[in-house]
Amino acid sequence: MTVLDVHHLTKGFTMHHLGAHMAAFDDISFLLNAGEFLLLKGQNGAGKSTLLRTLYRSYLAQSGEILFHSNHGVIDLARAADIDVTYLRRTEIGFVTQFLTARPRVSAEALVAEPLRLAGRCAEDALDEARHWLNAFGVKPALWAAYPTTFSGGEQQKVNLARTLILPPRLLFLDEPTASLDVNARAALIKRLTELKAQGTAMIGVFHHPGDVATLIDREIDLTPDSATGEDRKDVVI
Repeated sequence: MTVLDVHHLTKGFTMHHLGAHMAAFDDISFLLNAGEFLLLKGQNGAGKSTLLRTLYRSYLAQSGEILFHSNHGVIDLARAADIDVTYLRRTEIGFVTQFLTARPRVSAEALVAEPLRLAGRCAEDALDEARHWLNAFGVKPALWAAYPTTFSGGEQQKVNLARTLILPPRLLFLDEPTASLDVNARAALIKRLTELKAQGTAMIGVFHHPGDVATLIDREIDLTPDSATGEDRKDVVI
């Protein structure tokens, strides 16, 4: 079952102070099905994270289509209204980055439980489930009621993972999620991603060490510019 159908996606940035245009990627097309894991490859600056953010609609594409097969029908994320994108992010699309944007004076357990409460779960059940996942990712119980704004980068990332992965999304973007994690937390993440994949979650990821997810990868897109021509690579390994 198709989850994401991308056609001729192009993105670049205008550098006003330089009077120049910088291309990020050009003419990207691929199909992603339920339960598939697509790895984005390429050297630093090849546009991997930019492609993820464009698919997630943090950036607007210059051209092309991002057809997401949601539970409510097909919607082009490249042109969808902000309110529709916000709703889909809350209900069907997840994004894990290297960094947690924690709200002041909100505890770790409340932050992780929030997606469940918004989905209709009672507060007590949501809190129990949140504590389960905080424990699974290695956050010490003494920190569950504390504010993540006071945590180290690695501990914040564990909270970030627990919050994003507590509900199985239909589509999941992963931008270097293992960068700040210890060995045990990385193992917990791979275990959770394996569970989500088996449940049908479609995933697109950028990993500094692809070996971390080698058993999950189905296909790859290499965004490294062609060394001979300098042109963007658009080949998709299927």
